[in-house]
Amino acid sequence: MKTSLKFKRMERGLKQADLADLVNVRRETIGRLEQGQYCPSLRLAMDLAKALDTTVEDLFSFNDEE
Repeated sequence: MKTSLKFKRMERGLKQADLADLVNVRRETIGRLEQGQYCPSLRLAMDLAKALDTTVEDLFSFNDEE
């Protein structure tokens, strides 16, 4: 999984904790998502996209080879 989550978050001037609060997860979850260590549920992906005013497709891309 590739993600632009960190870039989009920083574009909005948010800290990991700020974004975590907006989508009701722990800051550590945001960190793991940004590092590609955690695959979000559809619900979380949609909540993140809404909080960052973007689309799920802009935040996450999946490689079939992974």
